Amino acid sequence: MNVYFDNAATTPLRKEVIKTISRVMEECFGNPSSTHSFGRTAKTYIETARKGIASLLNALPQEIIFTSGGTESDNMILSCAVKDLNVKTIISSPIEHHAVIHALDALKKNQKINVRYLKLDAQGNIDLNDLEESLKIDNSKKLVSLMHVNNEIGNILNLHEVGNLCHNNNALFHTDAVQGVGHYLFDLKNLPVDFLSSASHKYHGPKGIGFSFVRKNSGLEPFIYGGAQERGLRAGTESVHNIVGMHEALDISHKKLEVEKKQILFLKNHFIKGLIEIFPNVHFNGNSSENNLSTYTLLNVALPIDEKKASLLDFHLDLKGIACSKGSACQSGSSQGSHVLNHIQNQKIKKMSSLRFSFSSFNNIDEVDYVLETLKEFVTQ
Repeated sequence: MNVYFDNAATTPLRKEVIKTISRVMEECFGNPSSTHSFGRTAKTYIETARKGIASLLNALPQEIIFTSGGTESDNMILSCAVKDLNVKTIISSPIEHHAVIHALDALKKNQKINVRYLKLDAQGNIDLNDLEESLKIDNSKKLVSLMHVNNEIGNILNLHEVGNLCHNNNALFHTDAVQGVGHYLFDLKNLPVDFLSSASHKYHGPKGIGFSFVRKNSGLEPFIYGGAQERGLRAGTESVHNIVGMHEALDISHKKLEVEKKQILFLKNHFIKGLIEIFPNVHFNGNSSENNLSTYTLLNVALPIDEKKASLLDFHLDLKGIACSKGSACQSGSSQGSHVLNHIQNQKIKKMSSLRFSFSSFNNIDEVDYVLETLKEFVTQ
């Protein structure tokens, strides 16, 4: 059996999305910037998708800027905030995605901005008192960048609470919502967020396409220079078929959200119960086992396996056709391990073998049972 439990890394495309992308590629090859009928048709496809995505998020169409995905969206917002909005201090957390962490490193080195990382509790939740103190530490222009759903441990940030705290202290708020969009509903008109990042392939859409939400009259200037595409912020010929495919994927995800959430949560809870039966001393990293505090799509677990066996676990699971992640997918292959887990685990837990299992509606109960049985056989053989 082949089991794909790495949906936090990327998700399979829905069949409907594949059909839509294929149709658009056949029907619409014109350059959206061309003024003839072929170009106008392509432009119509793009603007219809933009309006559709904006409607799903209760945003204005002009506030949706298409990008190549979450990494570019994060980089664009952070860099432009410093370049165009006179931001001198960026407040973040040490367990953000590397698209944020490494961008902040570069801005600190090249632009001499101040970067302040917030304190975390043992589960990886930010200290709101530390955030409030950081916002008041001086009079510099500040941007807070905190992810909505952590991609490794699944912790959910209260966007309303953090956003209100930022705005009450005259700070801008950016959230990396790559793991949230498509799995939760967003009301951006009433959410105190200035900027948001998203990627299509996290909710059964195509790779290489995403969007930034940039609130109207933000003051951002071009990030990529060239033509006047994307309200002049991001030059370059648009990927029409991917943009339409992203809209299709998000629309379907919203329509099926409650049904699929119930299905996925059932699988996650069944998996948690099975793991506890096999490993009485199992440890769940972050808030990932707490349904009211973490996303329903992800579970990060530290298994009490001896060091010799732990070194073979990844290989064994792969041999059995099971795909999961030893931390974030962007960290796989790194000898340093997960920067997220390194920040929140004590020395005892660090010696355990940590794995991230992430689920989608494409999964079923038989796959969960197969993984549980495989783990049981591994520790008893």
